Amino acid sequence: MKVILDTKQIEQILRDLTKNIISDTPPDLDIAVIGIRSRGEVLAQRLSSRLSQELGKDVPCGTLDITLYRDDLNSPRGNSQPHVRTTEIGFNIDDKIIILVDDVLYTGRSTRAAMAALIDLGRPRAIKLAVLVDRIGREMPIHADYAGYKTDAAPVKLVQVNLVESDGKDEVVIE
Repeated sequence: MKVILDTKQIEQILRDLTKNIISDTPPDLDIAVIGIRSRGEVLAQRLSSRLSQELGKDVPCGTLDITLYRDDLNSPRGNSQPHVRTTEIGFNIDDKIIILVDDVLYTGRSTRAAMAALIDLGRPRAIKLAVLVDRIGREMPIHADYAGYKTDAAPVKLVQVNLVESDGKDEVVIE
């Protein structure tokens, strides 16, 4: 197990992501942050709070469950029932710039599922992807608009994101 990001590095990445999102977003447009369950949800909450503070206005935050949109839901290799949780978006996404947040971008399949789920909820002006870790190995033509850390971890390796809210500590490890 190798630690690739510690608490201080994750905090710096969140500061940088906040700064980059603000500099890329015209001030007259509404933005909202939506996190993909489960660690994307935690990162989205942190990012929304930082954006609200820096912009001096409320930046709404929501949570998206993509379980029913996954392309491996009926996979013959799967032998367990999917655990469907709630999507919690208490605002209208129409005409907003949505900052979609996930912990790791790898194949692109989770992001594709999240975009399909968002489109079922409304018509955002744009969807921008922000990730803590951008990993090589894309299977779909998807890229992060905002990426904190890029890694070329081998396909047999696991990139595990641990966050205080769910795991008791902030760190990213390669196993």
